[in-house]
Amino acid sequence: MAATIITTEDLMEFKVELLEDIKALLQDRNGHQGKKWLKSNEVRELLGISPGTLQNLRINGTLPFTKIGGVLYYEYHEIMEVLERNKVHNRI
Repeated sequence: MAATIITTEDLMEFKVELLEDIKALLQDRNGHQGKKWLKSNEVRELLGISPGTLQNLRINGTLPFTKIGGVLYYEYHEIMEVLERNKVHNRI
């Protein structure tokens, strides 16, 4: 039985491939793979908020958006960043 030598470079390549596969699986699970821009109704559904609340988030600058021809678009990753920035950690 012949021995196979695995180099550090081989392990690094495996690590990169594995991380890419895990990332793809997580994106599939969240249902947002390949979808960079969301419309208002998708954002409201994602966050569970009303149209008025979404409007307030736009007006006060909490949620960045792009407007093209009367349609508002929001970047998925920016929504996630806003959620992370506003995360509250309770210290008990």
